[in-house]
Amino acid sequence: MAKRVLAIGIEPGNADYSALQVTPELVRGYIEAQLLRLRDLGFDVTSCLIDLDATAEAAVTAALQDESFDCIVIGAGLREPKERLVLFEKVLNLVHRMAPDAAICFNTTPADTVEAVQRWVEP
Repeated sequence: MAKRVLAIGIEPGNADYSALQVTPELVRGYIEAQLLRLRDLGFDVTSCLIDLDATAEAAVTAALQDESFDCIVIGAGLREPKERLVLFEKVLNLVHRMAPDAAICFNTTPADTVEAVQRWVEP
């Protein structure tokens, strides 16, 4: 049976990328390429892209209560900028509570999600 991965990140259209000089479309492309690469490696992947408001917790809760996961990767966009610290803590605590047996990993950009997952689980 394939290892199940949940990828949690900020919906690209809801983040400000002006400081990085990239577009939401470019970020979305990186995310989709990484999810496809994980699937090609044999992982069963679910994407959970969240907003920056109160609906974020509900989206993560819904994803976590519907299925069990071997690994949960939390995107770098949730950890930076520092204004997102409380949202990051909420997401991390939900994951900890609702998926206590899942490995938790973090990517540093939308382009290194596969490497983050592979540090903790194999397909």
